[in-house]
Amino acid sequence: MTTTRVILSFPWSSNGDKMKGDLFQDTGVTDAVMNVARKELREDKAIREQSLQQMREWIRQNQDIENVRTDDLFLLRFLRTKKFSVFMAEQMLLKYLNLRRLQMHMVHDLDFLSPKLNKLINNGYMLASPIRDKNGRRLIIGFASLFDPSEHDSTEMSRVHSITYETLLEDPQNQILGFVHIGDFRGITTAHISSWNPTDFLRMVRWGEQSIPMRHKEVHFVNVPSAVKYVIEAGRSIITKKMKERLQVHVTVQDLCKKVDPACLPKELGGKIPLVDMIESWKLELAAKRSALLALDKMKILSDRGIITRHNNDRNNNNGQLGMETITGSFRKLEVD
Repeated sequence: MTTTRVILSFPWSSNGDKMKGDLFQDTGVTDAVMNVARKELREDKAIREQSLQQMREWIRQNQDIENVRTDDLFLLRFLRTKKFSVFMAEQMLLKYLNLRRLQMHMVHDLDFLSPKLNKLINNGYMLASPIRDKNGRRLIIGFASLFDPSEHDSTEMSRVHSITYETLLEDPQNQILGFVHIGDFRGITTAHISSWNPTDFLRMVRWGEQSIPMRHKEVHFVNVPSAVKYVIEAGRSIITKKMKERLQVHVTVQDLCKKVDPACLPKELGGKIPLVDMIESWKLELAAKRSALLALDKMKILSDRGIITRHNNDRNNNNGQLGMETITGSFRKLEVD
């Protein structure tokens, strides 16, 4: 079968978003994207340079971490997510490193050529659309039916998710503009849900939002069976109010296409580009970032003593017990149904 390479599209302006001034040299993004950074993230050249200098000095003096990347692109992930609050960015970096330490089996060895991971990627279980939406955002698309729980486990699922996120975060436009998530739950079974230990599920949902430096702008679920809605509602109980407001559940693909431009979606979700072509385009991106992802394993956190938690948060005070009860009950409800 002959596939067509899909070129990344950025349909923002008729002149092709020409690079202007020193913005391209300083940030690697266009004026249009930089305007978003100024408006939403309070980013400008002076704040960027000052914040980067402070973070590098903090990393140099911090004896609890080692081999941490200090390049602009990596540090700006955290600064942009936290709108250039240096302290909050430092805290998120520590949480990111701690997540990688505590859940090593799920976020290390991010090699898309590893046989089982490569099979999931070749199947199209998860990928990023090569077409940006009207806001310049990349769409991360996942298909539950393309994950075989008899062949793969939650560890492999998590590593594919991590490969996807880490690859996309190597692009400064994505750091600034954020992401749209699309989850197609058609074909999901009890076996898919039971492949997760409820404790691991809770941790990855809660810690992921706190520790992974991504701007989640929209989340869309489609073809959701009634039984799975229990798990979605359980997930809602442990995410922030902001994320709850950005999560939408659609009954049909037609409903999804009213909220998401079909031009960004594969044919299998009402779009125009065959999924197989999107997969091939995505694999080219993965190949280009493979070395950077493998090098992430060199970074270490030796102690979590520098991480400040919100002790007045009931969930933290109960070590996640409230969320754990909700998740476990939802899993049991699904099994009963």
